[in-house]
Amino acid sequence: MTTFRISEAAGLLGVSADTVRRWVDGGRLPAERDEHGHRRVPGAELAAFVRDQARDQSRGGAASEQAERFSSARNRLRGIVTEVVRDGVMAQVEIQAGPFRVVSLMSREAADELGLRVGVVAEAVVKSTNVVVEVSDPG
Repeated sequence: MTTFRISEAAGLLGVSADTVRRWVDGGRLPAERDEHGHRRVPGAELAAFVRDQARDQSRGGAASEQAERFSSARNRLRGIVTEVVRDGVMAQVEIQAGPFRVVSLMSREAADELGLRVGVVAEAVVKSTNVVVEVSDPG
């Protein structure tokens, strides 16, 4: 079974290693000790934890500060706008969501109406029928 070091789990979740340690110490995230005494998080447990966190957010949990919305999209990446480039008709908006950089092209009018500018917190909502999935080691 795949397991992750605390730092690896933190990188995957976009949080600090200290945050993951607090979750483990508080019993929110299961971990085991390896033969060297280092804590390792089982991959299946990490996946379940992430699913539960996302489910809580989509149901209006503590992390959700926005008004109720109705959408079929489930892939939401909350982050901070790091760049907005506008021209006459279009805008390119970059959002840093944890370790992920998301780039969106939209009309300038939409960017203006949303008040998008550097430093604004926004969500990138991804709805796609084609998603490429890659792994570094198919094991």
